[in-house]
Amino acid sequence: MSTIKKYKPTSPGRRNSSVIDYKSVITTDKSEKSLTVSITKNGGRNNTGSITVRHKGGGSKRKYRIIDFKRNKDDILGKIATIEYDPNRTSFIALVHYIDGEKRYIIATKDMQVGQMIMSGPNADIKPGNNLPMNLMPEGTTIHNIELKPGKGGELVRSAGTSAQLLGKDDSEKYVIIKLASGEVRKILAKNRATIGEVSNPSHNLVRWGKAGRNRYRGIRPTVRGSVMNPNDHPHGGGEGKSPIGRPAPLTPWGKKALGVKTRKKNKQSNKYIIRRKGEN
Repeated sequence: MSTIKKYKPTSPGRRNSSVIDYKSVITTDKSEKSLTVSITKNGGRNNTGSITVRHKGGGSKRKYRIIDFKRNKDDILGKIATIEYDPNRTSFIALVHYIDGEKRYIIATKDMQVGQMIMSGPNADIKPGNNLPMNLMPEGTTIHNIELKPGKGGELVRSAGTSAQLLGKDDSEKYVIIKLASGEVRKILAKNRATIGEVSNPSHNLVRWGKAGRNRYRGIRPTVRGSVMNPNDHPHGGGEGKSPIGRPAPLTPWGKKALGVKTRKKNKQSNKYIIRRKGEN
């Protein structure tokens, strides 16, 4: 399990920052070449050079690790060879050596160890790291890397320290009922797959970045408040000195409601699968 590490305050940035103690978890600093590819940066710009996603740009160079979210290598035992850092996600990843010789990266579960054996498929045991259809799991199972469409691969609950809980099946037994980390309770097809256990690196949300420069290393550019802009740049801009918003509700730079106002479409197709929304009692 990862822990938070602090250094002596040799500078203001050091004093106010903390880091994950990677040495206590990571077993190698070299990635598997056959599962690593180069990625190019676009700085948040499209093919014409216009900024389409704000606050992106710069950052340290990265290479992408190809992760097996589908976990479709059924009934073949795999051995955890390494636990590695992945610059493209908050969780750790694990390199799996299958007994037929193939290698794959998966999202590492909490307390996963080198040498641990894992398996995918309907015949897999109910153990952390194993992946199987949710209709074969007992009620109360802690899961992550949950599929929304059969065979598409896990899309929900993949970030550091997160997990969901399998509450049971609905009356038709076509769906299972899942409680997500946000508190939302929803139905998902029972034949969809999920991985058992909690995602690794639960201390990630306790890291204090300490200074603006550490966010620049991550590829995050500065964010400027709308109230300090000019009126042609933001609906909150303009006025003399510190001016109020001057509108019924706060807005985004493009005039849409912001800051806590619900913007979800009333007739969204997936509404019928949501039993209880996050924040509701």
